[in-house]
Amino acid sequence: MRNEISSFVIADPTKCVGCRTCELACFTVHNSKNETKYTVGTVKTPVIPRLFLVKDEDFAMPVQCRHCEDAPCANSCPVNAIKKADNAIVVDEKLCIGCKTCILACPFGALELLPEYNEAQEVQQYGLEEPKKIAYKCDLCSKMDGYACIEACPKDALSLVEPALDKKTKNLKAALSILETMKNL
Repeated sequence: MRNEISSFVIADPTKCVGCRTCELACFTVHNSKNETKYTVGTVKTPVIPRLFLVKDEDFAMPVQCRHCEDAPCANSCPVNAIKKADNAIVVDEKLCIGCKTCILACPFGALELLPEYNEAQEVQQYGLEEPKKIAYKCDLCSKMDGYACIEACPKDALSLVEPALDKKTKNLKAALSILETMKNL
């Protein structure tokens, strides 16, 4: 599955205050029922973000997918529900069977197995049928402009890491440094 190096969102734990604004922003842009703007008390569907805040007494930090170059989660998926699309590793929720192999394979703990929410689930929750569980993870806000979690963070604790761009920048700086050294000889 090796392709070009993907970008990913990373958190600075020294800035994160654990407010969960990133989780709510993620939920808002990924919720299939987002015809209306949400306010406190109006959300009837479960809040399922694609990043997960880890919080303790001494620190807080969202855990997100690193969109690995050779993604262990995708390589382990027996039904090929996890694929690279638009330079991001994404889960095809229709194909996911909830087997948990991706969760075991991910070195970052960035996947979560949660109940799929649909209209029938409201009936299911009263006991007749267990809802289907599927893998959720960051998809870099695919099919959207911008990154909801980064834009929503009040402390600028989240940022986009672009390894391909960083590599080009470092190479350019190294080349300029060599040219400067050669001029001084």
